[in-house]
Amino acid sequence: MPMRLAAVAALLVAAPVAAQSMNAEAFHKRASALQAKGPLAIFSRTEINTLMGEVKASAQKAREQRLATIKAGGKPRYCPPGNSGGIGATEFMQRMAAIPVAERARMDMTEATVRVLASKYPCPA
Repeated sequence: MPMRLAAVAALLVAAPVAAQSMNAEAFHKRASALQAKGPLAIFSRTEINTLMGEVKASAQKAREQRLATIKAGGKPRYCPPGNSGGIGATEFMQRMAAIPVAERARMDMTEATVRVLASKYPCPA
């Protein structure tokens, strides 16, 4: 069973918001390498905190973009239910892996996060 880096609550709450410093492909490679360590990943606290900070910052920016789009009368790219329990690290990584590598290499984590959330929470037509 693949190791879960953390539940979304940990990804979105535990780390301080930091400026994004890596693109989506760099994040994916680093997070995949961390997952491959299995239980030994617990000894990579600095790397876990770095990656969690990236996710938290990108999730906050994605949320701000969604709310600004709604406020401007536009249609958001994703529509989470009000009682959304979030998305776990394993599911986040699976959905991120579904983005073609060439595209991931050209996008920041905010765009990758929006795409992950749009795949999980599509808006009604």
